[in-house]
Amino acid sequence: MWKGIILAGGSGTRLAPLTKVTNKHLLPVYDKPMIYYPLTTLMLCGIRDIVIVSSPDSLPKFESLLGSGQQWGIQLSYSEQSEPRGIADSFLCAEDFIRDSNTALILGDNIFYGSGLPQRLQLAMDRMRGACVLGYEVADPSAFGVVELDENGKPISLVEKPLEPRSNLAVTGLYFYDHRVLDMAKDLAPSKRGELEITDINRIYQEIEALDVVTLGRGTAWLDGGTHSDLFEASQFIKVIEERTGLKVACPEEVAIRSGFIEHSDLERLVSDMPPNGYREYLSAVLASL
Repeated sequence: MWKGIILAGGSGTRLAPLTKVTNKHLLPVYDKPMIYYPLTTLMLCGIRDIVIVSSPDSLPKFESLLGSGQQWGIQLSYSEQSEPRGIADSFLCAEDFIRDSNTALILGDNIFYGSGLPQRLQLAMDRMRGACVLGYEVADPSAFGVVELDENGKPISLVEKPLEPRSNLAVTGLYFYDHRVLDMAKDLAPSKRGELEITDINRIYQEIEALDVVTLGRGTAWLDGGTHSDLFEASQFIKVIEERTGLKVACPEEVAIRSGFIEHSDLERLVSDMPPNGYREYLSAVLASL
């Protein structure tokens, strides 16, 4: 059984003053809240039981926006992270939720898009022997966690923000783990910056030869909204894709109906409750095409 975690915590200091009164994951990426993008990525994985981990003051805002998830045929829960303690801390925050389950963890500011993406995600879930990460070729790997592969595609090293990267393959913010990840997170010692590092978790799996890597091809985009420039560029990217194709990216209603999570009548009710705007017009067109 798979469950999902969206880590939407942090103080968003790099995006100040935009984040002075709101969580960064509620900021818009073109025409939708940022949180819609990781949420629909997990939905594309076929995961329907998802917990959002965030700060105590932000959780009511997420719940107001997303509700129980029932409208999209999923189940959303909410868990507090009282202060930023690292990505791996999300497992401890969601301990009761993920116990004895396989878990997909995605960072709340990560955006994935591309042809064949659902198939690559399913490959990662099917292939993993214990854990699986997604690798993505980048021009400047020194800003990321970097994975080095041998000639057979097996990971042989993992380094966080290396000064001299041994490959251009960055580890994205979407990770897949078996049930052992919870105990590993409990045994982690904080890093020099006082956080529980996700790279340390991945390194443990690599050392026991239980880590797999699935690379995302050149037809896939991986973006985030961590800085003002990142947020602006992500919005531009989504705008261009949607205007050129006439299709929306990260539309949970559409993902839900096309994944079989909801029925035609459910989408009709959702559309009827929406205010008259372009988003409603788009979903009306989706309804008419089914």
